[in-house]
Order: sequence, then C-alpha cells, then structure tokens
Amino acid sequence: MATLVLAPAAVHSSPALAAPVTAAAAGGGDPTPAPPKTDALVKGTLVDTVAYGPHVRQRMDVWHQADELKRPGVFLIHGGWWSSGDKKYMTEVSRSFAELGYTVFNINYRLSGDAAWPAQRVDAFDAIATARRHAALWSFDPNNYVVIGFSAGGHLATAVGTYKTGGLPGLRGVVGISPVVSPLTAYLDGADTLDPNKRKLRDAAIKLAGGCEPSGKCARIWQSMEVPEHASRGDVPVLSVHSQDEFVPASHSNQLKDRLRQFGVQMTVVTEPGINHSAPLYRMPGVADLVQEWVADKLL
Repeated sequence: MATLVLAPAAVHSSPALAAPVTAAAAGGGDPTPAPPKTDALVKGTLVDTVAYGPHVRQRMDVWHQADELKRPGVFLIHGGWWSSGDKKYMTEVSRSFAELGYTVFNINYRLSGDAAWPAQRVDAFDAIATARRHAALWSFDPNNYVVIGFSAGGHLATAVGTYKTGGLPGLRGVVGISPVVSPLTAYLDGADTLDPNKRKLRDAAIKLAGGCEPSGKCARIWQSMEVPEHASRGDVPVLSVHSQDEFVPASHSNQLKDRLRQFGVQMTVVTEPGINHSAPLYRMPGVADLVQEWVADKLL
C-alpha cells in the first residue's frame, strides 16, 4: 500500500483486509488492544495510509467507505509507554469501529525517543487537522468525531480534549482506556515501589519530558504534560476506564474529573475489578460495548 502524502502527492487505496494482531504482540507490559476478531468488513471499505507530516512516524491509516456520505469519525491512539507501540496493533479496534460505519483514523506519532514532549500532542493535533482538511476524501464529517486512546495514548487523547480553551472544532468526546492522565502522579507513584510497571512508567514519563525530572527549569514541561492543568470551560465529555488494581489507577482520571467538574464538563470514570491494563482491560466482558455505546451517544 502506497502512502498518501498531504501535502503533496498520490494515494493508493486497498481493501481493508489487515490481519488481526494479538495484544501480546504489542509487547512490553503496555499492550495495545486486539478485541475478538470480527467478520469481514462491509464490501467497499478501503484503507489509505496517510502522511500528515515529514517524519516516518507521522502516519495514519484511514478506514473509510468510497461513498459520498459524511460519516462520523473515530481517531485511535495506541499506547506503549510513549516510547514504543505502533498503529498496526490497533488493527482490530480499527476494524470494529469501521464495521459500525465510522470513518476511522488510526494514528502513529513521534515517540519519546524521536522527540520530547510536546511533539506527541502536536502530532495528534496535526493528524486531526489533516483529516478535517481533507475530509471529503474519506466520507468524513469533520465536525463530528471522537478520540480514543489506550494507556500512554490515553494521555494524548485526554490532552487533545483539554488543551485548547473552548474545545477543538468538531470534537464530541474523548475516551481513555487506562489513560496516564497525570505523568506527575506516575512519577511519584514509581519512586518508592516494587511494582516494575510503576517503576517503568516513572522512567517513561521522565523520558517523555526530555530526560528531566519535575523540578527547576523542567517544572514547566511537566506542568504542560499534566492533562488536568489544561481543563477549561468548553472541553468535551470524557469516558475513562481503569481496573481497580492496575498500575495506572483511577486516581489519574479522578484528578481530571475534579477539574472538569469545576467547568461544568461531564466526565465518567468506570472502574472494573482486577489488574488488567489497556488491551486486556478493553477485552473484558462489556468494556468494548460500553465504549461503543458511549461513542454512539456522543456522535451526532
């Protein structure tokens, strides 16, 4: 499959027959989700790979129908400690939303080894802006979409939902599955613990910040990474799902919920039993259905 470069150049679309990828293939303890395999897509569904910037990571796969309808959109952001992961691990999630009739944008972004914060947030905004600018190519309604992120991708999704005062044009809601809403909380929780995932997440947050800890001249960078710091009136509703005993606890999302409440913005935090994080949490009975129903309710 060729890559559509916007701007400039050409496109080649192929039938959406991507092979399913298991959550385990994502590796590293922050696997990206692969829900149960779906049936073949509706005939005519295509996938375009689009370059929304010059870096090799600035790519997204667009699952769409070759018709003239204006379909609501779903943007997906993979996890991976901000330092790993890939859109290919979101294939089955993309497939499941495409089956429901959405235009799906499954994005890659620069990892923390490529560029420090806020490059990842910038990439998410640029991917969305590219999709909205060229919406007619993919039967996409640029004023009717949601953003869904997993783990580190949940951090980026919630950052997109809160960063700009008054809300991002066309954005109707944000979903986080085990979202790392507060890198500072991850830093503190990982400082004195035997939990290897909490320790790894602490190190990952430091790397995201460019290798510096939250003090001195780096304090401003860490403040920028904190999603609750950017909450404001006009932000969109948020759904967040955590496991009760996972290494990214619901306290992350509750910080954002408290801030959004001050501005009259609704946020729902759901806690499931167990320790499942990201992909395994999404695959728990009822979770994917919950997310899909919430998304359908928010899109016009």
